[in-house]
Amino acid sequence: MVRFLHSADLHLGKAFGSMPEELRGRLREARHTVLDRLAAQARTAGVETILLAGDVFDTETPSPAVLRQALAAMAGHDGLRWILLPGNHDSLAAEALWAGLATARPANVVLVTEPTLLPLADDAVLLPAPCTTRRPGRDLTEWMDAAATPAGTIRIGLAHGAVQSFSEDGGASDVVAPDRAIRAGLDYLALGDWHGQMRIGPRSWYSGAPEPDRFKHDASGRALLVTIPAAGTEPAVEPVVTGVFDWRTLALECLAGDDPNAHLAALLPAGPSRRQTLLRIVATGRTRPPARTQLEADLQAIAPEFALLQLEAQELVTECESEDLDQIDRTGALRGAADMLLAESRDDGRASAEREVAREALMRLFSYCAAASR
Repeated sequence: MVRFLHSADLHLGKAFGSMPEELRGRLREARHTVLDRLAAQARTAGVETILLAGDVFDTETPSPAVLRQALAAMAGHDGLRWILLPGNHDSLAAEALWAGLATARPANVVLVTEPTLLPLADDAVLLPAPCTTRRPGRDLTEWMDAAATPAGTIRIGLAHGAVQSFSEDGGASDVVAPDRAIRAGLDYLALGDWHGQMRIGPRSWYSGAPEPDRFKHDASGRALLVTIPAAGTEPAVEPVVTGVFDWRTLALECLAGDDPNAHLAALLPAGPSRRQTLLRIVATGRTRPPARTQLEADLQAIAPEFALLQLEAQELVTECESEDLDQIDRTGALRGAADMLLAESRDDGRASAEREVAREALMRLFSYCAAASR
């Protein structure tokens, strides 16, 4: 029997430049400390090997601090073996990176930089497919088909890349055969590149990122605990939680005349978990200006409780009636401007983009007046 922890896509050193400055440091630290959480899960499960299927580092030129601190963290978990595979973000084209790793690595860190068999145990071997460049343009796992091993040997593949249309970049060609595990007689194929956990087949899995870094996958950070009883048997694959931050997207469907805040209250997480939650609220449907203004004000009020709180309302149509304009003013210049914008937003003779600009300007006027009245 062979057991190990499968992870990938740590992207150590990711800058998170689009995030608020206060949050960036917390996100970077969570990525570094995920090494400790992976080690804790390995020790809890009683396994000694952690396979990292590419993109351990976010770039081909991580800072000396990022590199050395990562190695120090791995070295601090004596008794665990870390096996690092080059991915597309930290490919073998980064010669200085892998030369530096080879020089500075502790004894419990193994670098698999060649497509050759690596013994894992007396009855198990690893078949790695290191990324040669960011976009190799070919299936680097093909060599596994012809790699001979003694009968009864457990065969474990380790690779990083797209299977069909599963590339993180969205435009990569099919670089890993979906049936590679069957073709190569693998008992398990440990994949990296897709940041969400995904089963390709009973013997092929993407582990997902152990610490999320985007809203795309809408799941907590996890790794995979894999148990292979013997050669030829189907592996047992168990997800284990490793993430600190929770990236979530909530769909808020609005109906004109309803109070969207009532629906939102039932969706929002409560309590101290908000501090570790990055939340994107995607509002769709229709609403009236007072309700939308109140929604935006309420979200602004609770936003500091979250690590990040965003409202995306591009698909939320705000329907304004003449009586709604009384909340801006009944007479005077402001009312005149509001009447003009309402008329422009309904003018079918104008381009749709112009009508949308008028609607957004009217909503901005509602927001200003509502804030001034508080």
